[in-house]
Amino acid sequence: MNTQTGTANKQDLTVEQKIQKLRDVFADAPQYVKTALENALPGLKALVAETDASQSQSAGRVGIRQGTVSELTVIAPFAPGGAKRLRTVLRLLNGNFSAGAKVGTVHDMRFVFLDNDTKFLFATAYDGDWDPYIDDFATKIPNEMDTFFTTFEGWPGIRSPKVKDWIVKHQIPAVGWYVAHPDLTVRDISRLKRVGKAVDEFLDKIG
Repeated sequence: MNTQTGTANKQDLTVEQKIQKLRDVFADAPQYVKTALENALPGLKALVAETDASQSQSAGRVGIRQGTVSELTVIAPFAPGGAKRLRTVLRLLNGNFSAGAKVGTVHDMRFVFLDNDTKFLFATAYDGDWDPYIDDFATKIPNEMDTFFTTFEGWPGIRSPKVKDWIVKHQIPAVGWYVAHPDLTVRDISRLKRVGKAVDEFLDKIG
């Protein structure tokens, strides 16, 4: 048997086993859900081939990365009075924490209050590895970080040598996620926007 063919057959078998497992766990679902699953399976199989070609990697100490883009999700309890203080800060900013742009590698950030303001979810996508990302916050926006995160229970301060351990303790790695352009960094996107604008202006002049 051809080695490549044998490997492909083994991979196909693994995929088929996973699909059967999927059918098994959906066995007690409503019929319309099982029908939806069967209709979705061809597309899901195609996605399996795509994900095999671009598997997630480690973002470093914790978290996963797709291409150059990494993810970070933290869920932490508020310190007494922390929810009120943080809501007041976010309202001042109209919910837009644009100071994140100073870091230079942040794609997005989300701030979510949970469980009647007793817990908080912070989620972000960023370029590169985990440790340099946290270091950038400490050097580029330390005051903003402490203003925000001191509202969480046990926050040691962004300049503290214990801050990374605190983040690791509360970070929950994603089981799965999607990145539209995993090969583009924030800097790449900014450059492409500038080029696109220049091209549009040139075409306007000659048009």
